[in-house]
Amino acid sequence: MASATVTPAVAWAQRPTIVFVTFNVSDVTNPEIKVEKDSLYFKGTGGADQKTYELTMKFLKEIDPEKTKYIVRPRCVEFALEKLEAGPYWERLLADKTKQHWLKIDFTKWKDEDDSDNEGGAEGGGGGGQGGDLEEMMKNMGGLGGGMGGMGGMPGMGGMGGMPGMGGMGGMPGMGGMGGMPPGMDMSALGGMMGGKPGMDDLEGDSDDEDLPDLE
Repeated sequence: MASATVTPAVAWAQRPTIVFVTFNVSDVTNPEIKVEKDSLYFKGTGGADQKTYELTMKFLKEIDPEKTKYIVRPRCVEFALEKLEAGPYWERLLADKTKQHWLKIDFTKWKDEDDSDNEGGAEGGGGGGQGGDLEEMMKNMGGLGGGMGGMGGMPGMGGMGGMPGMGGMGGMPGMGGMGGMPPGMDMSALGGMMGGKPGMDDLEGDSDDEDLPDLE
């Protein structure tokens, strides 16, 4: 029973040149690690019940084993694998297309490809204690510190909220003001008509005088 191994929970994230892989096993001592250009082997004893965790991952694309770095932390073991070819993001981590229940996205390290050139991402860097750990690790890797904050730029999408500005079309009711123009015209027209009103009364008086004799 003691010889049985368990598959560890793994989280991953990537940048244009780096792939992050984290084995979520606590209190690991002296893990056995083997990194090749297209694979990573991990074996270590840890966790509350001191089980032996073991996993071999075959990557979708190649990495540079010579530049691989890792840190054994109290709660996990983190790897920074440098891609052999920088460029477009990998479609997935593993060569096998089958979804693995033990593998998930590490959103604390993930940065969208579209945001990879944004230097102003530091605003998102204060995302809890993990962010500080990540910055420390990334400084050791050289020059990548704080880049994760690019995710903070995502709220900028809220700018789409500006669409309510289309409400400016509400100004169309102002066209109703044109409706006010005829009353203005009526006022002036009425003024002119009022000036001529006595003449109209005379005409009406004349017509009445003429009509009366005819009716009799």
